Amino acid sequence: MTKITNNLLDQINSLYPDISIIKGDVFYWSPSDQIVYYSELNNEVDQWSLLHEVGHAISEHRNFKSDFDLLLIEVEAWEQAKKISDRLSISIDEDHIQDCLDTYRDWLYLRSTCPTCTNTSLQIDSRTYSCINCNQSWNVTQSRQKRCYRKKVPAKTL
Repeated sequence: MTKITNNLLDQINSLYPDISIIKGDVFYWSPSDQIVYYSELNNEVDQWSLLHEVGHAISEHRNFKSDFDLLLIEVEAWEQAKKISDRLSISIDEDHIQDCLDTYRDWLYLRSTCPTCTNTSLQIDSRTYSCINCNQSWNVTQSRQKRCYRKKVPAKTL
């Protein structure tokens, strides 16, 4: 590990001694393990990603109930990351934050677009959306990491 890596980890550890940070394959916050994982800290984007994941930990993020809740959680984690970065005299590029949030906004838009009439629609439960325009319902995958699939659900008869 480089001196910069150790220094950043030491600084975060001194600010938040209750947060465990462990090297892993990717950056993420595991609410079940109560651990922030990071892959590398070679550049400022890696450092920003670590601060973002620590932001999730500070906010005690667990699970989200809807796709929109996930977007709100991501916004909150970036807000926390900015507060941490101020304390550590690190500047996070706002364009980077917005680019990251755009991936969630785009994902949400794709999932919520009706496959029949293309209106933006309402989420009914964790996997189902329903269009208020044409009454079409569809299921989406649980995963945020996979391609956005929308499978139409046959209309229910009254």
